[in-house]
Formats: sequence, C-alpha cells, structure tokens
Amino acid sequence: MTRTESLFIGGTWTEPDGGHYEVIDPATEEVVGLAPEASRAQVHEAAAAARAAFGAWSRTRPEERAAILDRAADIMARDADRLTVLAQAETGATTGTARGMQVAVGVSRFRRYARGALEPVEQALPPQINEAGPMGRAGVFGALAVRRPVGVVTCITSYNNPWANPAGKVAPALAMGNTVLVKPAPQDPLSVYAMARALEEAGVPAGVVNVVTGSAPGVGEAAVDSPDVDMVSFTGSTAVGQRIGEVCGRDMKRQLMELGGKGAALVLDDADLDAAVAGIGTTFAFYSGQICTAPTRVLAQRGVHDRLIEKLTGYLAFMKVGDPRERGTVVGPVISAAHRDRVESYVELGRKEGARVVAGGERPDLDRGFYVAPTLLADCTNTMRVVREEIFGPVVVVVPFDDEEEGIALANDSDYGLIDYVWSGDTARAFRVASRLRAGGVGVNTVGRNMEAPFGGFKKSGVGRDVGSYALHAYSELQAVVWPG
Repeated sequence: MTRTESLFIGGTWTEPDGGHYEVIDPATEEVVGLAPEASRAQVHEAAAAARAAFGAWSRTRPEERAAILDRAADIMARDADRLTVLAQAETGATTGTARGMQVAVGVSRFRRYARGALEPVEQALPPQINEAGPMGRAGVFGALAVRRPVGVVTCITSYNNPWANPAGKVAPALAMGNTVLVKPAPQDPLSVYAMARALEEAGVPAGVVNVVTGSAPGVGEAAVDSPDVDMVSFTGSTAVGQRIGEVCGRDMKRQLMELGGKGAALVLDDADLDAAVAGIGTTFAFYSGQICTAPTRVLAQRGVHDRLIEKLTGYLAFMKVGDPRERGTVVGPVISAAHRDRVESYVELGRKEGARVVAGGERPDLDRGFYVAPTLLADCTNTMRVVREEIFGPVVVVVPFDDEEEGIALANDSDYGLIDYVWSGDTARAFRVASRLRAGGVGVNTVGRNMEAPFGGFKKSGVGRDVGSYALHAYSELQAVVWPG
C-alpha cells in the first residue's frame, strides 16, 4: 500500500497546501509513496514553530537532550528492518548499503550525539592582568569561552543518503540545544519523515523538530530565507550552495556547506595497485558513484598507468549491475531518469573530448530502472570537462603524470577540494604529498574514514567542518564571559 505522508510542523502532522507528489523507486520505477508539497507559508510556519520552541529546548539539561537522542536511536534500531526496506525503495541502494551505510549509520550518529550533548561547552582561558586605565581599575580578569546554541537551524539534506546525512545534521544540532527545520531532498524524503516519527516517539517536544518537503525549489528557498532561521546546513551541489550562500549573506546567517567534490586519487609508481584499485573501485559500487567523496579523478604515474587501467578493467568485469534487492548486485540504479541522462551525457561528452572508453559507456540492458553502466575513461587530460566537473555517477577518469610535482599540480588544479587520496608504498612520501594537497581531507592508502575527524572542503567544496565534536562546534556560537578576579 502506498504511504501518504504529511508535513510535521510544531509537533502536528499537517496536510500540505500543495497536495502530494510521487516518490519513485529508481530500480522498479514504481511509486514508493506520496510526499507532501508544502506552501511557502507552511515552511515559514514551521520555522516560526522552531523559533517558538527554541527558548525552552535550549535551556533543557544536556542529560535530557541526550536521553531523547538515545531513545530515538533505540526506536530506529528497533525498526531497522522496515526502515532499510524504505531506504532501499527510495534510493535504489543495494541491501547491504541501505542497511549498513544508511540506516545503521543514522542510528550510530544519534547515539554519538547523545554522548555529544554531555561534552563540556565551557573552556577556561588564562587570566589576564590589566593595568588601570580608561577601561577601569587594575586587576586580574578571568574569562570563559562558552559554546551556545545558534538558534533555529535549517537542515537541507542530500538524496544519496536519507539517513546518515540528515542524522549528521539533526542530531548534533539538537544536542547543542538548537531547534531544526528539516527540508529533505525531494527524491527520497520518506525516510526523513520516519526519522521525525522516531524522534516524536522518543519524546522530542513540539516544535523542536519540523519537516517540510516539496518537489519545487520554492520550498528550499523559503526554508533559507525565513526570518526565523539563524543558520543553514546544506549538503548538495556547489551551484545550489552558492545561491544559498548569497541569501544567507544578506542576513548574516551562519552556514555549514558540504558541496561538490572531484576527488583526486594519486597513484604513485610505488603503490600497491591492488589496494588502489579496490579503493578507486568504490566509486562504481558505493551509491552507484553518487557520493561527493568518491575518488573519481585518478592521477596515475606513468610507470604504473597501463597496469592500473588493466586492473581497473578487470575489477569492473566482476561488478554485477542490476536489481539492488538481488543477492550479488554491486551496482544499483542512480536516483532518477534525469540523473541517468545527465551521467550518460557526460560519458558521451568524454568521447567527444577525446577520452577513450575502456569499459562501460552503454546503458545496461534492463527492462526497468535508472541504470548506468560503470564506466572507465582513459587518455584524459586535466582540461576535459569530464575531468573537471562533478559527474556524480559510476564514472572514473584516468589522467597520466610523469613526476610527483606534476601529480600534485594536477590534483590541485581543480575548483574542488573535498577529499583527495594518495597511494604509495612509501608512507613518508605519501604524507609528504598529502601535505601539499588543497583538500579538506586526504586518505593515505585508504578510502576509509575516521568518524571523529573533521569533514569539509577547501575551495568550492564547502564552508565549515562537521563530524565528531566538530559538528557540535559547527552548530554553536562562541560567547566570551569575562569577570574581575
């Protein structure tokens, strides 16, 4: 039975002014459910509800906020099987990804920030001796730097992970005492409504969490420009992030922006090529390449260039493309027909630019679903659009380089700087190269993440840092308290 959702405003499930729109399963092209179309007035009403709830919520004891986040995590874990089915239907993720990387990571982030609510918010600063003067008497002055909640936070989330991404915004924001207005991606919002229901069952007070959706840009615009909103946390494309930044700038709203990426993977001539191929291969398998941290731009030193392409081609041969519910499927569909067409247009553009299609490049022969064949492009140069622009699909480009200096220069010759990667058998060499890369993160011989490490980008890949305690910092303002000793 198709589920029809309502908006969640001020603790009440509310019928939308604009009716509903269909949420489509990317694997079957069937309707998963109906999501509400909020009006601009309803979005502003939700922001006003968050504003009204802020005073009381910001003054709750950290232990109370922690207990609610923990209970919400328990409820999500209890319902994990049902939520995995929903996440898979909305996103087209494989079963393992939907269970382990979407729902499970969402649960773990709520648990992490339940603990985070109890982290100290005060930092004592060294006392300062002041001589008598225009500012007053001589004396010893103490000071504290205290983290305070920002206020109302609009959380605009990405479609590639409707559990981990919203949880990574909502949980730390609530832990710090903020209230939130959540605007999920239009392609897969039903999981975020399920998250809101878990928070409601966990006892979150009315107005602390509000969720609005819409298929048109106007809903997101209203969630940004509302006068009740103090901060916008956005994950998505650089182009949209730039427009949000312009609106925030007019009212000096705080911003946390996780934007596009075109991760450079430097494979040096002393690298373990099997390890490098396994890491680069995650671009094809993980979310079907719909992930901003993917090592999509491979820079291969000439001594290993041909062997690396050979090994990547062999790796692709074992990747089953198809129904994400079937056992053994590695690459599921991309999120929509429009996005499939966009990815395919980039592959065709690569051909026209002179790239050689080593593998893939043709649409898989499947009756239904928005599938793209994992594609490897060689003979590329750094001036090609397929090398410079974020494709956000299972497409990897390979650019050769001669020496270390050229490899570093090519890696840094990009508008983006989210996460880069270095593969080398010499750890000291790898760290030396990593230190010169203009990226918010660098993986040395791994695509793995440390979930306490700061996450964010240089250049057009974003503004600010989150993850671990850095997320608590992102959703807080620093206040200085000074007193005479």
